[in-house]
Amino acid sequence: MNIYDLDTSIDTLRAILWQYNDADTLQALARSKQRWYEKNHTIFWQNWIRDVFDLRTANDFGLDVWAIILGVKTSFSMSPTGKKNFGFGEFNFNFNRGNFGRTGSGTKALTREQKRLIIRMRYFNLISRSTITEINRFLAYAFRDYGTRVFVVDDNKMDYAVYVFRDLPDSDVQFVIDNFDILPRPAAVGLKVLIHKRDRFGFGRFNKNFNLSTFS
Repeated sequence: MNIYDLDTSIDTLRAILWQYNDADTLQALARSKQRWYEKNHTIFWQNWIRDVFDLRTANDFGLDVWAIILGVKTSFSMSPTGKKNFGFGEFNFNFNRGNFGRTGSGTKALTREQKRLIIRMRYFNLISRSTITEINRFLAYAFRDYGTRVFVVDDNKMDYAVYVFRDLPDSDVQFVIDNFDILPRPAAVGLKVLIHKRDRFGFGRFNKNFNLSTFS
């Protein structure tokens, strides 16, 4: 997503003809109007671009606006645990009122960065052809701030898009992957996710030869 610099400034002094350069009262009125525009126009639109329009910097309000536009959820419905809550004695005394389990359904609100990741994925799905090359270029950009290396490969049968995570994702990213179907892929193509939790076995400093083998 390209965000172009938008010039939101207004220069009211340019409207004054040169013959009025010595008109102190008119100049003062124009400068006063200029200050008003800077506060109520320029700064407003700069904040709007930062907090709403630009997905890289949008705050919670801006991300919720994007979620409505793109038709994605920013919360997750959670079912009851279906297990007895931990407590004392035969009847788990008192802990049905505690937080050791869910006796009913609930909703988990996503963090700001989880929202941002989901919305970026959805936006990319809508504007791209979802070729392997395009997806890998996008993944390098989308996951660069999460410390996670990830790429996608084609199984050469158009059955699945196979996502390979070279690093274990953090818990927030893992939650999004597990509970939201947002990883980009062509229409009617399935999804597989592989996570390499450790380095591959091999000889020497560079695990010689075994990156080409079946040890991992």
